[in-house]
Parts: sequence; structure tokens; C-alpha cells
Amino acid sequence: MKRIVKDFSVKDFIMITIGIFLVAFGLEYFHIPNNIAAGGVSGLAIIINSFLSMIPVGAIILVLNVILFAVAFVTVGGGFGAKTLYASFGLSVIMWVMETFFTPGVLTEDLFINAAVGTFVIGIGMAMVFNYGASTGGTDILAKILHKYIHMDIGKALLVVDFIIGLASIATFGITAGLYALLAIVINGNLIDRLILGFNTSKELMIISKKEQEIIKFIIEELDKSCTVLNGYGGYTSEDIQVLYVILSRREYIRLRGFIKEIDPRAFISVNEVHEVLGEGFIDIKL
Repeated sequence: MKRIVKDFSVKDFIMITIGIFLVAFGLEYFHIPNNIAAGGVSGLAIIINSFLSMIPVGAIILVLNVILFAVAFVTVGGGFGAKTLYASFGLSVIMWVMETFFTPGVLTEDLFINAAVGTFVIGIGMAMVFNYGASTGGTDILAKILHKYIHMDIGKALLVVDFIIGLASIATFGITAGLYALLAIVINGNLIDRLILGFNTSKELMIISKKEQEIIKFIIEELDKSCTVLNGYGGYTSEDIQVLYVILSRREYIRLRGFIKEIDPRAFISVNEVHEVLGEGFIDIKL
């Protein structure tokens, strides 16, 4: 085992827990009752459950993850981290609680709505889990094994594994449910990527103002951030100027914009969106 314990803050715990709850909800109330096996260990568990209906899907996911983690420790050396272990086994626990105490059933008979809403809810949950440095294990482990032994790119390996599960879904549940499962696999991957970008979006600002010292003080003291001061030269005025470069969250940007409007309405502000910022004050670069 290379690394089991990593920094696991209370915020990480809460957000990952919310994420796996959403995944469990999407599976239990939309995908599982309608036999939509949209890839991953959960999709494989839905297929197995169709043959072993006395075993809950959550329990099957737990057994599959235990087997996969054991195989991975032998073949690729583990190194999953506490967050991934928590998310993987926590998902099974939440699903077991739902199956035991709430008896999930079909909310709507419309297969399209079940596939679409279920995929959307699961996508939000998975994006939250990934965004806080965890994963739910499962087919990620199979992809690592394929990558090691046949040198297949991990992204392609994940797609191959999920596609095989999708084909198995067609053979098990018929062409309609199977094709919805394949569609959900494709949409889910793109949805997760876009949601993660949305979670991490920040504002990149370039500011030119004659009140630069007041602005710097506001950024440091009120927003608890820092900024970089760049020396520039005005092409029109032929004067030396200072350009402030800073990256802020959307809420911080709104506060700073309001402050600049009050003290220097003629200031120049250039704003861009950035989708990932790593380092002090933002996302840990080690994640």
C-alpha cells in the first residue's frame, strides 16, 4: 500500500458524502428500477442483480469493489487514498440504507426520463466526488489494470470497460434499455467533465487604476487574497503604469468590482474565466 491516508478535511468529508448520496439516489430511484446499467461497477451490479435478485445492488457493489481493490493491490500496487476508500464503500452503505429502510421503486414509467434524470443526478454526484480528490473505485481499477498490462490509455480503457458493460446490458435487458444505458454512459462522461469545470471556475482579472494601492489593500485585507503587480507603459499616455493581476472566486470578484466602482469608476478591468487554479488559496496542487 503506497498511500492510504491523505489530508481529509471536514469539508471534503461533507462534500464527498453529499456526492455519493446523489449517486446512490440516482441509481436507486432511476437506473436500478428501470434496468439502466450505465457502465461502471453499478451497471455491472444491476446486471448481476437481474440473475441474483435476492442480493441487493448495493451489496453486489460492495462485494465487487472489495474484489477489485484486492486485485488492484496485487497487480498495480494500490495507492488509492482514504478519500477513494471512503467514497467506494460509503456508496454501498448509503445504498444499503436506502434499500433497507426506504424501499426505492419506480418514480415514473417513462424510460427516457429515468435515463436522463438519473444520469444527471449521478453526474452531479460523481463530479462532486471527483472534485474533492476521490473516486468510487470500480471500473477505474479495471482501467488501471488494463493500462499496466496491455499499455492502453486509461481514458480509452474506461470507455472499453463501460462499453462492454453496455453491451451486456443489451443482452440482458433488451435493445431499448441497453441503448439507453449506452447513451447514459456517453452523456455521463461529458457531463462530469463539464460540471467539474463549473465547480472550479474562477475569475482572472487585470486591473489598471490610479487607486492601485487602495485596491491592493482591499484584496489583501478584505478578500484575504494576494495579487501580482506588473509594471507597464501606457501606449497612449506614455506614462508608467501598474497592472494588478489577481484570480478570485465569483463572489470575491463581485465584491472587488463594487469596491473599484466606488473609488475609481474610470478604472480599466479585464475579466476572463479560468477553469482550474492550483496552488495556495485554491485547490491543493497535490490532488
